[in-house]
Amino acid sequence: MSRSKASSPDRKSLVLVDGTYYLFRAFHAIRELNNSAGEPTNAIYGVIHMLRRLLAETRPDYFAIVFDSKGKTFRNDLYPEYKAHRPPVPEDLVAQIEPLHRIIRAQGLPMLMIDGVEADDVIATLARAAESEGLRTVVSSGDKDLAQMVNEHITIVNSMDNYVMDPEGVEKKFGVPPERIVDYLTLVGDKVDNVPGVPGVGPKTAAKWIGEYGDLDNIVAHADEIKGKIGERLRAHLDQLPLSRTLVTLKYDVALPFAPADLVLTEPDRETLAREYERWEFKGLARELDKETAAAPQDAPPDPGIPRPA
Repeated sequence: MSRSKASSPDRKSLVLVDGTYYLFRAFHAIRELNNSAGEPTNAIYGVIHMLRRLLAETRPDYFAIVFDSKGKTFRNDLYPEYKAHRPPVPEDLVAQIEPLHRIIRAQGLPMLMIDGVEADDVIATLARAAESEGLRTVVSSGDKDLAQMVNEHITIVNSMDNYVMDPEGVEKKFGVPPERIVDYLTLVGDKVDNVPGVPGVGPKTAAKWIGEYGDLDNIVAHADEIKGKIGERLRAHLDQLPLSRTLVTLKYDVALPFAPADLVLTEPDRETLAREYERWEFKGLARELDKETAAAPQDAPPDPGIPRPA
């Protein structure tokens, strides 16, 4: 992804990273990576390098990496079965989360975790706030739920394949525009998150119905017109659609103690990074850190004290 994807000469940019997506992607993409003590390091190593590459390519004015917090969210209160079928997080991954967070903080990168909501909700809130402030936002994630917030000011780039989801990219990928993604997800459901949809309704059927009827409300209003078994299934599950719609809809009003313009990169804590890189035996990163330290000015700019909930 080139710099032009993140910003233009006359507009400042905010880059938001779906840290939870990065964490799982790195863990599953890089296998059998351990230090000499046998401790797993694949997720730490992978995320660090993904972040370094993203920052070098985008050079954002403002930046944050957002992780899911521990514990339940408002969606679990609405529907206790939400994400209930997910297997436990592998122990080898759990062991790497806190070390990764320490390294991210030491790198001077704003890192956010907000209780009671998911990372997607924090990202959506920040992206909309940035839009109101005249910023252009690029979100680095592979999460399909985020497609609902895409517009001319907010773009998603999948770091796995560099697929760009601007409004045209969303419609090409899903068959519906961003403003209809919530309707699409409501009909299809989500097996991974255990969001109930309409049984038998897949992406093609959902896109076809939305194309014919315009939106979910109109599909419901004309449910009697839809023939065959699929029509019967739709009518049999109409009562669950409002819940599914709520579960897949992002929040844009998460209470945050900062604004997008507060999310600035600060001078890294090189002593902490040196200890962490030695601890996890990241020799290449340690060498690069030595070069950066030697080239750094003696009087580093002060940390502005931006709150970094983590």
